[in-house]
Amino acid sequence: MHSALGGRHVADPVHLSHRPSDSRNRRRRGPRHSLLARTRLPVLRRLLARPCRRAAGAAGAAVAVCAAAAGCAPGAGGRPDEDLGGGEASLALPDLSAARVGGVDGRVLLAVGVVICLVGLGFGLVTFLQMRRLPAHRSMLEVAELIYSTCQAYLVRQGRFLLILWVFITAVIVLYYKALVGFGWGRVGIVIAFSLLGMAGSYLVAWFGIRVNTFANARTAYAALPGMPYPVHRIPLRSGMSIGMVLISLELLMMLIILLLVPAQVAGACFIGFAIGESLGASALRIAGGIFTKIADIGADLMKIVFKIDEDDPRNPGVIADCTGDNAGDSVGPSADGFETYGVTGVALVTFVLLAVDDPGLQATLLVWLFSVRAAMIVAAWAAYALNSAWTRHRYARAERMNFEMPLSTLVWLTSVLCIALTYLTTWVVLGAYGPGLWLRLATIVTCGTAAGALIPELVKVFTSTRSRHVRETVKSSRQGGASLNILSGVVAGNFSAYWLGMTVVGLMTAAYLLGSHGLAQHMLAPSVFSFGLVAFGFLGTGPVTIAVDSYGPVTDNAQSVYELSRIERIDGIDDALRAETGIEPRWERAKLLLEDNDGAGNTFKATAKPVLIGTAVVGATTMIFSIIIGLTDHLTTGIDRLSLLHAPFLLGLVTGGAVVFWFSGASIQAVTTGANRAVSFIRGSIHLDSDAERASVEDSRRVVEICTQYAQQGMLTIFLAVFFATLAFAFAEPYFFIGYLVSIAVFGLYQAIYMANAGGAWDNAKKVVEVDLHMKGTALHDASVVGDTVGDPFKDTSSVALNPIIKFTTLFGLLAVELAVSLTEQGAGRLVTGLSVVFLLLSVFFVHRSFYAMRTTGAAGEELDSGEDEGPEPDEGHEAPPRGQDLRARSTEHVAGSGARRERARA
Repeated sequence: MHSALGGRHVADPVHLSHRPSDSRNRRRRGPRHSLLARTRLPVLRRLLARPCRRAAGAAGAAVAVCAAAAGCAPGAGGRPDEDLGGGEASLALPDLSAARVGGVDGRVLLAVGVVICLVGLGFGLVTFLQMRRLPAHRSMLEVAELIYSTCQAYLVRQGRFLLILWVFITAVIVLYYKALVGFGWGRVGIVIAFSLLGMAGSYLVAWFGIRVNTFANARTAYAALPGMPYPVHRIPLRSGMSIGMVLISLELLMMLIILLLVPAQVAGACFIGFAIGESLGASALRIAGGIFTKIADIGADLMKIVFKIDEDDPRNPGVIADCTGDNAGDSVGPSADGFETYGVTGVALVTFVLLAVDDPGLQATLLVWLFSVRAAMIVAAWAAYALNSAWTRHRYARAERMNFEMPLSTLVWLTSVLCIALTYLTTWVVLGAYGPGLWLRLATIVTCGTAAGALIPELVKVFTSTRSRHVRETVKSSRQGGASLNILSGVVAGNFSAYWLGMTVVGLMTAAYLLGSHGLAQHMLAPSVFSFGLVAFGFLGTGPVTIAVDSYGPVTDNAQSVYELSRIERIDGIDDALRAETGIEPRWERAKLLLEDNDGAGNTFKATAKPVLIGTAVVGATTMIFSIIIGLTDHLTTGIDRLSLLHAPFLLGLVTGGAVVFWFSGASIQAVTTGANRAVSFIRGSIHLDSDAERASVEDSRRVVEICTQYAQQGMLTIFLAVFFATLAFAFAEPYFFIGYLVSIAVFGLYQAIYMANAGGAWDNAKKVVEVDLHMKGTALHDASVVGDTVGDPFKDTSSVALNPIIKFTTLFGLLAVELAVSLTEQGAGRLVTGLSVVFLLLSVFFVHRSFYAMRTTGAAGEELDSGEDEGPEPDEGHEAPPRGQDLRARSTEHVAGSGARRERARA
């Protein structure tokens, strides 16, 4: 078998070290092995499969058994046929023992990496167990367990839904690898098994994150009772580091196991299967979680304006759903997304090394270097956390006041500095024999990405921090202009942030390009592609800490809700009981103020993680796009004119990508709008505000969770199918059209995501300033800030964050579609390809149409103006729609007086 990336052919993947030395002879294979029919297409397969390779190692020993059963393991006749396609599913690794570092076998260094991963997993699990043993009051634990039980119900339904999608993807796998590529059933079975394992990995990591967070929320609320800020900060950060270390260590461990234990002949099948499942799980959990959390959040927040009640009033059945949503959107989604993103970036680099580097010894050495650096970065993250914790404890352990953002910022910067130092040290140790021309350049390129991981959070804080001028400007605008100027000021913050963050990313990528284009060309093909991949690699260098500060937010948000829902202040004799049992002298008002202030810091750092993940996705997608260009143009020797704006399909692809990004943003927000409308309708019919009411019933709270889950799944499925068929349609239309399309969704997606994330963050913390700093709850200013916050909720937590997996999904599955289209065209089936493109486009347009017209709200004030078109989803059985044309605020007085009667009617 031979493949080309820009004209470089790779020999039989089992024997990469036995390549012909004459590259020109390798190209002269005769008609049967023409570049387009037999060389270009396998490259596209390999490029497609890059995001798959990294995560597959969790079941290394089991894979060897599967490989033997499939006839692929050594001794089982497992040498792939020379004409076998299938891309990375047929790709084998070089002999890693060929990498010698100071006389030490490269496999020994990777084994050290395995030990580091195991220690990282141990750290995360021990921290989790310590968290579980921390004290909390019984009333708070009951609320936390109720939140966890609703999270369980959500995840169980999502798991069933994922299995349905997995069956669909499995059918595609069988069709492609069995019918078109010609794999045996054993190898196809490995791909299918690992796709299930990859999906399960994303799912279980998300479940672990929820369990940790629901332990931490009650402990954080309880820790606030003495009125000291340090414990309120320490617990959320510990829980976040537990999640971050487990997630990153597990992902890296899986990759190292597959490198060390899985037979080379089946490694590709493991990679491709795992990546397909991982991508499926991350996309579904991220999109559905984003829709769920904002349906619940808006439904609960609007009650503050309507009935003039507190944000976490226990009588509001939407509050529990809001807490569940904090975990579904801000824990499940980021955990699954981070799990996939960390894998995709590494696999892209591994595949590039195998295809673009000629020297087998350098191939093996670069692979050992990549994973040695990643292991070193885990050590750096742990060391930074330990040092930062000691410094924070020394400075704030007895302090009455604390800037909650300061220790988090210090942790990010300290981690970046240690990562950079260990990157240079590790690179010198592993690649020093090749001279400074290689090791120094590579280390500096990675540093560009690591620096971005520290700079971007600082820039984000300029636009979203409670102390930033943009947030203060949003509050000032609201004083005189109400919600209108509040929204406009948030839009301004988002737009400015897109400029500054975009220029930062461009500057660092430019530096990487300049470093890579002068000195790396003698070692590899297309060094700029490798440079961009290393920038994304460096972006994730602070991975455990990035996940930790992102997970800080949902804990602080939940802690505030747990405190209010527990009604601990109203328990008879609670002050005396706390003094006698624990020695705590409770400071109730002080505790609430600390929890609210800490929630503001959590909001800020949730916002800082979003651009890091979207930036990684865009840079990684850029690497894939450049690689596909090299493959299609035979190392930029043919078809270059088609990459010009003068080639109409390429230009049309650039325009089309922007259209899809803006539709996706609207469709995801529409799903939130429709679901929130239904949730508000139910909450209004079931909330009980009589004087003797203390809290909403568990049944009503669970019902709100079911409504949120229902609309989240409906919206996610419609959007997913529209994106899936659009990807197939555009890939089948014309290869260079699809390249333009991929470039466009990456660029438009980057700026759209940054704008929406930071505009939403500005609105969110403007509300926090009004509530915490100005103490103006219940005023017109507070109402205006709540309106801005509800607008920003789907901006920052639904549309912006979901663009990350959508870009990766489109690139991953689109490359497969391009390969199929080119293959069929070369076999004389051009008309079939065109026909399929039209059919796929019509299917995509159908689901785009449904994403609005089948998701319209019912019972709206202006419904009588409709022309009799589709009325959208029916109200849930047993619950009547809200009256037409009736204003929420006008009904609030009546509702307080007669909520009990309406409650009975709603239940009837």
